Amino acid sequence: MANAQAFCSQAKLDIMNGLHAMGASVARAGTTKDSYKAALFETASGSVGAASTVYVTSGEVAGTNYSAGGVAVTTGTAPALDGTTGHFTPSASITFSNVTLATSFDAVMLFNDTSASKLALSVHTFASQTITAGDFTLTMPTNDGTTGLIRIA
Repeated sequence: MANAQAFCSQAKLDIMNGLHAMGASVARAGTTKDSYKAALFETASGSVGAASTVYVTSGEVAGTNYSAGGVAVTTGTAPALDGTTGHFTPSASITFSNVTLATSFDAVMLFNDTSASKLALSVHTFASQTITAGDFTLTMPTNDGTTGLIRIA
């Protein structure tokens, strides 16, 4: 077998598990998993995406029974590796219960609620929605290397 240039597959999983600190200073001191939250963002004024680095309130929805910062994300399933793809999917659907959100929204940001600066993890978009006195649920995909919510290939 010849040598081949690659990003090591196990390193993808190790990054998801917080085992690599490549910066000049290590900010991680704890050994427990972090807590994550999901916040919804307005269609017209939201501006979250690939360039987002931290959770922001600018452009976040507001409404009845919705609190800034959104809801907790259930992370009972550990990141895993399928072949060369590291993946992670929350272990339960994300539900915003009995909310009224009259302003249309089309994105959810997952962010690290444990970190002091509320580091952004990912932004996921969907068709524009409004909701009146109902539940809004984001159903999670199968947790695998093909359909997992967050994948590093």
